[in-house]
Amino acid sequence: METGPDSLFVTLLLLLHSSHSESEKFEVLGPTDVIAAVAGDDIILPCYLKPNISAEDMTVDWLNLDFLDGRVYRYQNHRIIRDDQIPSYIGRTSLFKEELWRGNTSLKLTRVQGTDEGRYKCFIKAKSWYDDFTIQVLIKAVGSKPVVSIEGHREGGMGLLCESEGWHPQPELLWLDSEGVHLSAGPPETHRDFKGFYTVKQHVIVQETDTNRFTCRVQQSRINEKIETEVHLPSELFDYATPLRMAFIVLCCLGGVTVIGLSLAICCIHNKKGNGEMI
Repeated sequence: METGPDSLFVTLLLLLHSSHSESEKFEVLGPTDVIAAVAGDDIILPCYLKPNISAEDMTVDWLNLDFLDGRVYRYQNHRIIRDDQIPSYIGRTSLFKEELWRGNTSLKLTRVQGTDEGRYKCFIKAKSWYDDFTIQVLIKAVGSKPVVSIEGHREGGMGLLCESEGWHPQPELLWLDSEGVHLSAGPPETHRDFKGFYTVKQHVIVQETDTNRFTCRVQQSRINEKIETEVHLPSELFDYATPLRMAFIVLCCLGGVTVIGLSLAICCIHNKKGNGEMI
């Protein structure tokens, strides 16, 4: 079988294409452990190519998979593409451009906040090949010391309010007596701000005890953190206390006024009768 110039040319093209395709193949790698970050810190999400070929002519996409339209960062055609970037990431993300030539596509994320928690995908695309890697990021934020305020007399005792802010993940709030026993309280109220940090507060009605000491505790088991505030209520606060006691006092006063009024009326009647007999 004769091999003509045309067939040799086609064979050469196929070999070149195969060689070029093989040279573009790569793996995208990163850490297998979860990345834990403290709110406010800067973090790096590692991602790199194996072999360490240049990514300067490739598309580098970073996505937060917990968002519906989750583009965190895009590098394409040697420039940053800001279209469709999640607004909360604007101005806080960057690549190490001087490292792209050796396959380092790690993302730097500054001033991390609660909404940054989630699963991140590092997606790298060349002309004829692509691969990706997913990283889990957890954010930790310890909130403020609980603030306890006295709301005044309520039916059955004294009303208290506890509030703490700046937590992530969402914490749990507990009311305790001086023996550490949980108190029955109202439903917790939770608010999450635009940065993903939680504020919690809860009302409770306490009754007078031997110590009048009560504790508000805010805790988050995943990050193993808890903060508490103890409050001591003077017994005098309970002396003016409950509506039932106030009602009793009012009834006693009314009863006293009634007795005095009847006594005066009886005296007047007796005086009138006495004057009538004298006449």
